[in-house]
Amino acid sequence: MSQKFCITIGREFGSGGREIAKKLAERLGVKMYDKNLISMMAEESGIHEDILHSIDETPTNSFLYALSTGGFTHSSILSPELPLTDKAFIVSSKIIREIAENESCVFVGRCAEYVLKEHERLLRVFIYTDAERRAKRVSEGENISINEAANLIKKMDKKRASYHNYFTDRKWGSRLAYDLCIDSKFGVEAVVDIIISALNEI
Repeated sequence: MSQKFCITIGREFGSGGREIAKKLAERLGVKMYDKNLISMMAEESGIHEDILHSIDETPTNSFLYALSTGGFTHSSILSPELPLTDKAFIVSSKIIREIAENESCVFVGRCAEYVLKEHERLLRVFIYTDAERRAKRVSEGENISINEAANLIKKMDKKRASYHNYFTDRKWGSRLAYDLCIDSKFGVEAVVDIIISALNEI
């Protein structure tokens, strides 16, 4: 695999997508970028990490308007009028592109499959599974009841879908936005095997 590659992982909350991404990166000997991007975003933008965590993957109402009017310039990114969530998306996209230019890696979330759509060797993956498995995983991981887990799943999926649909031209979770949509019920190692096999074909 001499040519640089990027694998993007979109995932339903509670599907085990992050665990799969971590194992995938380990197997391929590359870095995984997830919430560790936030410290890089803070350094790039000057916005405090705590603030970036609080607005992480949250859309606003101004971004598409600014795009449609050609409003994004270097000065507008620094403008106090531009909402922090929009600034965060612009900065994260810049960092994602820079990383992808310099190394092979795995990205989790942050519309990376859209941001890197022009990358020569990109594999876009979406991880999902059934509601019962997700609720059980979240219940155990967060030490909450199954009902509480189900409510949290709805909340987080809605947030991720809103963020993705807002900043891209594809629907979150739709097969049209990805190269592979895989049910995590087959287990982490099996799903990682499938992704690596697909990577070898591109």
